[in-house]
Amino acid sequence: METSSRKGFSGLQVTLIVLVTITVTLFVGWWVIRTYIFPSQLEPVQLSRSEQVELGRKLKAIGVVTGPLVTSDDNANGAVPEPYSEAGANRVVFLSERELNGMIANDPALASNFALDLADDLVSFTLLVPVPQDFPVMPGRIVRVRGGAEVAFVSGRPSIVVKGVSLMGVPLPNAWMGNLKNVDLVHEFGDAGFWKAFAEGVESINVQEGRLQIALKE
Repeated sequence: METSSRKGFSGLQVTLIVLVTITVTLFVGWWVIRTYIFPSQLEPVQLSRSEQVELGRKLKAIGVVTGPLVTSDDNANGAVPEPYSEAGANRVVFLSERELNGMIANDPALASNFALDLADDLVSFTLLVPVPQDFPVMPGRIVRVRGGAEVAFVSGRPSIVVKGVSLMGVPLPNAWMGNLKNVDLVHEFGDAGFWKAFAEGVESINVQEGRLQIALKE
């Protein structure tokens, strides 16, 4: 006589599976709400004194007033009379991810709401946007916006390709972004205006993990 056996779950096993499923669902829901719907403010980058001095030196070299950043020269932020000369001028701008976010942290409006990330050939941003009180959906709440662009130097000119923008973790449709996704902004708009001037003034551009380097033409 041929017999068949059917193996099933016991009542205890079913109960445990249900409890685990509920726990995981609640955790994932809490994480989504905490991360995307009601995100906390970003932690501003606080540069050490030595990092501030180094950043101040870099910015001064390209003619940028450092404001509250610390410098090794008490008069570094003041205008001093000196003859103009390009002899020995440094045309390479190098900034680290920490330095860029340190500069952002000096702006009270952006300090806890905007951050940059540098990876190989990729510049990404995170932006926390407050929803107006009179907006019909989630008034007064803060939503997280993230996006990125591929930045490289291709065929003798800079290339900036929009990779996408997401709202609360959901990628926006290309149509909502003006059909700019995967579009090289320099190639598309480089015939005139800002993008043309930008492209013609850059000798090279290189984005690596945690650092940005731009070489300018004469």
